[in-house]
Amino acid sequence: MPVVVVESPAKAKTINKYLGPDYTVLASYGHVRDLPPKDGSVDTEDEFAMKWEVGNDSRKHVKAIADALKEDNALILATDPDREGEAISWHLQEALTKRRSIKKDTPVSRVTFNAITKDAVTEAMQNPREVDMPLVEAYLARRALDYLVGFNLSPVLWRKLPGAKSAGRVQSVCLRLIVEREMEIEAFKPVEYWSVRALFETPRGQTYEARLVTLAGKKLDKHDLGNATQAELAVQAITSRALSVSSVEAKPAARNPSAPFMTSTLQQEASRKFGMGARHAMQVAQRLYEAGYITYMRTDGIDMAPEAVAAARDAIADRYGKEYVPGSPRIYKNKAKNAQEAHECIRPTDMSRDAKALKVTDEDQRKLYDLIWKRTIACQMAAARLERTTVEITSDDGQVGLRATGQVVMFDGFMRVYEEGRDDVVDDDDKRLPQIMQGDPARFAKTSLRDQFAKATGDDKQAVLSDNEAVLALQHHTQPPPRYTEATLVKRMEELGIGRPSTYASIVTTIQDREYVRKDKNRLIPEEKGRIVTIFLLNFFRQYVGYEFTANLEEQLDDVSAGDRDYKDLLGKFWRDFSAAIGETSELRISEVLDKLDEALAPQLYPPREDGSDPRICPKCGMGQLHLKTSRTGGFVGCGNYPECTYTRPIAGEGAEGDERLLGEDAGDEIWLKSGRFGPYVQRGEPTPENKKPPRASLPRGWSKDDMDLGKALTLLSLPRQIGEHPEGGMISSNFGRFGPYLMHQLADEAKPVYANLKDPNDVFEIGMNRAVELLAEKRANPGRGRRAAAKPLKELGEHPDGGAMQVLDGRYGPYVKWEKVNATIPKDIKPEDVTQEMAIELVNERAAKKGTRKKAAPKKKTAAKKTTKKAG
Repeated sequence: MPVVVVESPAKAKTINKYLGPDYTVLASYGHVRDLPPKDGSVDTEDEFAMKWEVGNDSRKHVKAIADALKEDNALILATDPDREGEAISWHLQEALTKRRSIKKDTPVSRVTFNAITKDAVTEAMQNPREVDMPLVEAYLARRALDYLVGFNLSPVLWRKLPGAKSAGRVQSVCLRLIVEREMEIEAFKPVEYWSVRALFETPRGQTYEARLVTLAGKKLDKHDLGNATQAELAVQAITSRALSVSSVEAKPAARNPSAPFMTSTLQQEASRKFGMGARHAMQVAQRLYEAGYITYMRTDGIDMAPEAVAAARDAIADRYGKEYVPGSPRIYKNKAKNAQEAHECIRPTDMSRDAKALKVTDEDQRKLYDLIWKRTIACQMAAARLERTTVEITSDDGQVGLRATGQVVMFDGFMRVYEEGRDDVVDDDDKRLPQIMQGDPARFAKTSLRDQFAKATGDDKQAVLSDNEAVLALQHHTQPPPRYTEATLVKRMEELGIGRPSTYASIVTTIQDREYVRKDKNRLIPEEKGRIVTIFLLNFFRQYVGYEFTANLEEQLDDVSAGDRDYKDLLGKFWRDFSAAIGETSELRISEVLDKLDEALAPQLYPPREDGSDPRICPKCGMGQLHLKTSRTGGFVGCGNYPECTYTRPIAGEGAEGDERLLGEDAGDEIWLKSGRFGPYVQRGEPTPENKKPPRASLPRGWSKDDMDLGKALTLLSLPRQIGEHPEGGMISSNFGRFGPYLMHQLADEAKPVYANLKDPNDVFEIGMNRAVELLAEKRANPGRGRRAAAKPLKELGEHPDGGAMQVLDGRYGPYVKWEKVNATIPKDIKPEDVTQEMAIELVNERAAKKGTRKKAAPKKKTAAKKTTKKAG
């Protein structure tokens, strides 16, 4: 009875259902070995020999497989059909051989299936093979490169840039994209331009809109009307002439469906349509794959199996009619250069099963499956047929020309099921035009175009309106390039050849976890720390954050997986140059590094001031030169006259978030509003040798920096507030602490003060004696409530495979999953109510592995499918 090993218990459960009692199916729970995070794990002096360790969390899973092999001396490795899956199989084989669980007579085979269906699993079992070593070597090369870059470059960052956390072979290139886009936005200078529109009416009383395209007999480019005066002249040119319809042209057009999903396009569309982060989308897709609903979700391929194409065509005919089925199947060809990444597209395993028929309760799984099903069905449907109409309106003298465009869908085709989302909104000429005849006079409509425009857009932008309200000129400004979303970032990485399907999600997640980037309204914004790290790498390790270099390295790694390149040669060439660059930079003093970065960032750090004064002169003392400095929280600009002058501001520039502001004076002291590591605060005076820590107070939650004035600052600086003497003795005071507003009081016989939380920040300044005494009495009667009261679970998630209930709770820092003594924060892009049991297991296991707190499995609870014996007879 062979032992079959897969990655997850969910996948084991599904496969066991198809294989039956003749097999023992166990789960490895992902990777079982990794390089220990210490020096020498990759030995550059010994042909890049790698020292692997079985993780604490994985030992019991390896033992379970080893124990099963004692009774069943045959091993089938059925991990995922990609590089990572091949690596897990290789690691298992190596670890079990080292334990002597695999003997000389133990048959070991490797099987792969692109979908977890009965047919796919059965066929895979009939076609076993050995572990694909070129694929494993590609994994080894990537893992070694990531270790060599991270383990050697990160310490350089720690020493030269306090507060920097890490650098990575691909993550740093990804961060560079985001930082450079932000710098483009900051350097962008908007250009004013105007457009002119007119509302016309047909002889039958129907209205249509046209835009000015010709002026003074010349074609008008988008930015040709540069100011209100030019726009006003254009409006007069239109209203002072008789206009007529010079041509009406209707052309047929077709729109074809998008190709089926591969990993990157699925991540992009899930982000556009549902706001799902790349990591979350892949977690949801993984659940669908393991349940047997979709094909493997990490792929560069867009081709479909012939039987899947046939099934899709049958489903289309059944649901929508034969007219929606094209004459011949649509064939999509893979663009991926690397065959190991180019599995079949991501598609449903059963084309007749739509989202309504799906047996899942998780809403995100249902939404993502619906997206995959619709995209797959649509990709085999007939094209949409359109009719696009262009109407040209001209003056008799040919000096003025306007154009109206419209579009009508004659046959919806694939659009009946699905249309691809867009990253940025664009104007479409999809309005339906009324019947317009060539030679008709173009009469201005009686309706006000300005009223129509304002009602439709809610826009109050500047406009030029003539006496004829049917003609309107509108002011516009060119826009900077938009910040990346996770969808557009993945798309750009794909275009540049950076990363691979299996790595997109983890790269985007890592740069957020390192606090190099934050997400705001689904857009990725670099933190100051991320900017400094990027500029440092661009100046001292430019080659290694180069887009072309990284893409070329990816292609070389693809060659390794294809068996066309020796991975140790690749590592040798990389290490020779990289180690030299590390050596050179290690010799530099921090001051030299900062001087270089200060010079490189000068245009962003010190833009010209409106008054023409030197932008590097400190605006506070008027004497010191501003210079780039670093701290644990990232980079900032500070005055060179420190400690006499303590002026600081963020590297985003003067007036940016974090710039300090003088609120006024009190008792001879300047009162400042500043920003620190934990947010904005007010401070009395500046540090001096005699007073190194002047009084300061953080702004309470709900207080805005913009609303701060001298009075509010003095109120904060007067804290703690003495409310009065307690009836039993001792002063009652109120203040703000790390966890919010509170009361404090200590009786003579108490060893330490009693603290009572206040719900409203204003109570710190307003609460009276009676209420304060009452709250303190309640606190003393219920001392346990001083700690966080037992939170009511937001969601019960059932038992963990190792025993113990899992719950979603709402914590001080956001929702989290609790299991035993392990608390795992839920990613920001996942709603607490959307957390599934499988997702929770993954989160707490990952958290427990980091802390080394995974407990031993409960003796009577098994995570793998039960071992069964074949019936006699």
